[in-house]
Amino acid sequence: MTTQNELQLLPWSGPEGKPCYLSTDDRNGFMSRLADNIESEQLETAADLLKQAAEALGDEHAGPEGMQLLAKELTEALRDVLRVATSRGHLLEAREPHNI
Repeated sequence: MTTQNELQLLPWSGPEGKPCYLSTDDRNGFMSRLADNIESEQLETAADLLKQAAEALGDEHAGPEGMQLLAKELTEALRDVLRVATSRGHLLEAREPHNI
Protein backbone atom coordinates (compact mmCIF):
# COMPACT_ATOMS: atom_id res chain seq x y z
CA MET A 1 0.00 0.00 0.00
CA THR A 2 1.27 3.47 -0.86
CA THR A 3 1.53 5.92 2.02
CA GLN A 4 0.73 9.60 1.59
CA ASN A 5 4.46 10.44 1.94
CA GLU A 6 5.10 8.37 -1.20
CA LEU A 7 2.52 10.29 -3.22
CA GLN A 8 3.40 13.30 -5.32
CA LEU A 9 1.19 16.32 -4.75
CA LEU A 10 0.24 17.54 -8.21
CA PRO A 11 0.34 21.23 -9.13
CA TRP A 12 -3.40 21.43 -9.72
CA SER A 13 -6.50 20.90 -7.63
CA GLY A 14 -9.29 18.46 -8.13
CA PRO A 15 -13.00 19.00 -7.72
CA GLU A 16 -13.91 21.43 -4.96
CA GLY A 17 -10.27 22.51 -4.64
CA LYS A 18 -9.15 19.22 -3.13
CA PRO A 19 -5.50 18.22 -3.66
CA CYS A 20 -4.60 15.69 -6.36
CA TYR A 21 -1.86 13.12 -5.86
CA LEU A 22 0.10 10.85 -8.16
CA SER A 23 1.23 7.40 -7.12
CA THR A 24 4.01 6.13 -9.34
CA ASP A 25 7.49 4.67 -9.17
CA ASP A 26 8.32 6.21 -12.55
CA ARG A 27 9.55 9.79 -12.05
CA ASN A 28 10.01 9.97 -15.84
CA GLY A 29 6.46 8.92 -16.67
CA PHE A 30 4.07 11.18 -18.57
CA MET A 31 2.16 12.46 -15.52
CA SER A 32 5.34 13.11 -13.52
CA ARG A 33 6.87 15.06 -16.41
CA LEU A 34 3.61 16.98 -16.94
CA ALA A 35 3.53 17.92 -13.26
CA ASP A 36 7.21 18.96 -13.35
CA ASN A 37 6.62 21.14 -16.42
CA ILE A 38 3.60 22.84 -14.87
CA GLU A 39 5.51 23.44 -11.64
CA SER A 40 8.34 24.99 -13.66
CA GLU A 41 5.89 27.33 -15.42
CA GLN A 42 4.30 28.25 -12.09
CA LEU A 43 7.69 29.16 -10.62
CA GLU A 44 8.60 31.23 -13.69
CA THR A 45 5.28 33.07 -13.45
CA ALA A 46 5.90 33.80 -9.76
CA ALA A 47 9.38 35.17 -10.56
CA ASP A 48 7.95 37.41 -13.29
CA LEU A 49 5.21 38.68 -10.97
CA LEU A 50 7.75 39.40 -8.25
CA LYS A 51 9.72 41.52 -10.70
CA GLN A 52 6.53 43.34 -11.75
CA ALA A 53 5.63 43.94 -8.12
CA ALA A 54 9.02 45.45 -7.35
CA GLU A 55 8.63 47.78 -10.34
CA ALA A 56 5.04 48.70 -9.44
CA LEU A 57 5.97 49.52 -5.85
CA GLY A 58 8.54 51.98 -7.18
CA ASP A 59 6.03 53.58 -9.56
CA GLU A 60 4.29 56.53 -7.94
CA HIS A 61 1.76 56.55 -10.80
CA ALA A 62 0.60 52.97 -10.23
CA GLY A 63 -3.15 53.11 -9.76
CA PRO A 64 -5.19 51.18 -7.20
CA GLU A 65 -6.84 49.01 -9.86
CA GLY A 66 -3.48 47.88 -11.22
CA MET A 67 -2.13 47.23 -7.74
CA GLN A 68 -5.24 45.26 -6.82
CA LEU A 69 -4.87 43.07 -9.91
CA LEU A 70 -1.17 42.59 -9.17
CA ALA A 71 -1.98 41.60 -5.57
CA LYS A 72 -4.54 39.07 -6.84
CA GLU A 73 -2.02 37.58 -9.29
CA LEU A 74 0.69 37.49 -6.61
CA THR A 75 -1.69 35.70 -4.25
CA GLU A 76 -2.43 33.06 -6.89
CA ALA A 77 1.28 32.66 -7.65
CA LEU A 78 2.13 32.33 -3.96
CA ARG A 79 -0.51 29.59 -3.62
CA ASP A 80 1.11 27.74 -6.54
CA VAL A 81 4.64 28.16 -5.16
CA LEU A 82 3.55 26.87 -1.75
CA ARG A 83 2.01 23.83 -3.43
CA VAL A 84 5.29 23.18 -5.27
CA ALA A 85 7.25 23.57 -2.03
CA THR A 86 4.88 21.23 -0.21
CA SER A 87 5.10 18.68 -3.02
CA ARG A 88 8.89 18.78 -3.10
CA GLY A 89 9.07 18.60 0.68
CA HIS A 90 6.93 15.46 0.70
CA LEU A 91 9.13 13.90 -1.99
CA LEU A 92 12.25 14.67 0.04
CA GLU A 93 10.71 13.16 3.18
CA ALA A 94 9.81 9.98 1.30
CA ARG A 95 13.36 9.60 -0.03
CA GLU A 96 15.22 10.33 3.21
CA PRO A 97 16.29 7.34 5.27
CA HIS A 98 14.59 7.39 8.66
CA ASN A 99 17.10 7.22 11.49
CA ILE A 100 15.56 6.13 14.75
